[in-house]
Amino acid sequence: AIGAGSVFLSHVNDAGFWLVKEYFGMSVGQTFKTWSLMETILSVVALAVITVLALILGVL
Repeated sequence: AIGAGSVFLSHVNDAGFWLVKEYFGMSVGQTFKTWSLMETILSVVALAVITVLALILGVL
């Protein structure tokens, strides 16, 4: 849960950001928009999965 929350809105000091930028040939602005959206979706989906698992396992 902590790991999933830590990727929410990561920014340009993330090495993955620069790898995606170079690999796909995007500008910094395009990469920032794409990276932020992807990381936000990843974090929210992970939160939902963890919440469902916690409910199934009786932790919540």
